[in-house]
Amino acid sequence: MIQLTKYYYYLFGLLTIAGGIMGYVTKHSHPSLIAGSISGALLIFAGVLVATRVQPALILGGLISLVLAFIFVRKLMNDGGFMPAGLMTGLSLIGAVLTAITLLAPREKR
Repeated sequence: MIQLTKYYYYLFGLLTIAGGIMGYVTKHSHPSLIAGSISGALLIFAGVLVATRVQPALILGGLISLVLAFIFVRKLMNDGGFMPAGLMTGLSLIGAVLTAITLLAPREKR
């Protein structure tokens, strides 16, 4: 389960960075670019950190997922459009649930 979570953080981080870039390109939104880059980089860092410090990595990835879920659920309720709020809400909730399952699962043998 830890490996799946690690690779999900990588994917989620890349998609978050790509979303921030898309927000900047389409709407010239500097906040989208900055927030997408920072949160995406932190998710990728959490994925890298899983190799050496499992619990701190999962806490970091889980917190970023929850923060993004909170932001995009509110945006989805206000705007109602699937892109980007619906997609990011789904990805964030998957990240939060996957993190919780991994934290609660028994440790894998190496």
